[in-house]
Amino acid sequence: MSETLFDDAGAEAQRTQEPLAVRMRPRTLDEVAGQGHLLGAGSPLRRLVEDDAPMSLFLWGPPGTGKTTLATVVSRATDRRFVELSAVSAGVKEVRAVIDEARRLMGMRGTRTLLFVDEVHRFSKTQQDALLPAVENRWVSFIGATTENPFFSVVSPLLSRSLLLTLESLTDDDVRGVLARALEDERGLDGRHTLSAEAEGHLVRLAGGDARRSLTYLEAASLVAGERAEITLADLERAVDRHAVRYDRSGDQHYDVISAFIKSMRGSDPDAALHYLARMIEAGEDPRFIARRLVVHASEDVGMADPAALQTAVAAAQAVELIGLPEARINLAQAVVHISLAPKSNAVIRAIDAAMGDVRAGRAGAVPAHLRDGHYKGAEQLGHGDGYKYAHDYPGGVVAQQYAPDGVDGTEYYRPTSHGAERRYAEVLERIKEVRRPGGSGGGSDG
Repeated sequence: MSETLFDDAGAEAQRTQEPLAVRMRPRTLDEVAGQGHLLGAGSPLRRLVEDDAPMSLFLWGPPGTGKTTLATVVSRATDRRFVELSAVSAGVKEVRAVIDEARRLMGMRGTRTLLFVDEVHRFSKTQQDALLPAVENRWVSFIGATTENPFFSVVSPLLSRSLLLTLESLTDDDVRGVLARALEDERGLDGRHTLSAEAEGHLVRLAGGDARRSLTYLEAASLVAGERAEITLADLERAVDRHAVRYDRSGDQHYDVISAFIKSMRGSDPDAALHYLARMIEAGEDPRFIARRLVVHASEDVGMADPAALQTAVAAAQAVELIGLPEARINLAQAVVHISLAPKSNAVIRAIDAAMGDVRAGRAGAVPAHLRDGHYKGAEQLGHGDGYKYAHDYPGGVVAQQYAPDGVDGTEYYRPTSHGAERRYAEVLERIKEVRRPGGSGGGSDG
């Protein structure tokens, strides 16, 4: 447990020994990078600060997005005693001790307390329940920070008494702003160093939207640079032991690598595909972009040869949204291996493209009368639905009748291959066509 009174002048003497990320923590809401949706004029958080009202908040977002920063800024802005607990090490005893002290100081001196619990999702139900009286009776203002979905990790009574604010990963421009301020600010590197364009680009990619990580890496690189004014790419690579991947997310490398990635999976080479996946992840490519390409590829180049490939790809995309990197790299890799090793078929994309080609060429035609909607008044007089054969009334659920418009009746769009599971679907389709042919066993010709 840590307790801070921000008007204590002695705390400033310790700042030179603190990590750069700590020294550069914003002092006001206006210095906070990103999170414009939470910090704009009239936003709930700004109103809470400016009105100095009692509060109970949950800050939910990825690491390095400013959850602890916001809590400390709020404490400064409202002139409250700030107490921080880590859910990793604190128990019910520590929680109750903080609450008891907060009640005592409020009664004796009128001192208000802001209790910040980091990683609050790690608190057990009992520990979270211990917070309820303090939150409900406003003995403390409470801020809980979590990287996990609070609807699953926080007890309902506590969540219902609190305002939930969702933080987003910083954009590349946000991170550049953080770095620029750290290079110039007297609390940071105080103008002793500049950052080369190559080093800045690599640092932004390494940060992955995490301001704390960007400052940690910048500080390490400055130590490597020593007395030299410019921090180079080589300095940064030595400091973080991560080689800069040549990759421009808006240039040729982006398109070349994703092209090679897809063609490697299509060519059933999981090792090459994993190599390109690793290059994209290391270079800071948006994992959602990678996941979208996997979902497309699972239908475009695997399709019905292994329908489970699409399920795996969609599950990987959902994992990216749910847990993010770095953990989601495993889910993406699983999808890459599955798709690479799956039997291949492009029959699905050829089928839909051929059908769309006919529609664009004007070969649409009228819907056969027996297939039209017959459930409204007057439909019977128009002959809509007349002669329709209900497939479930026939053996095997298949009946011979015309489904396509006259202009394309008999056109084969889907032509299954004999690869993987699609061989079985080809056999099923052939049996269906046999039943539906005039004179077949499915009920005669169409009506």
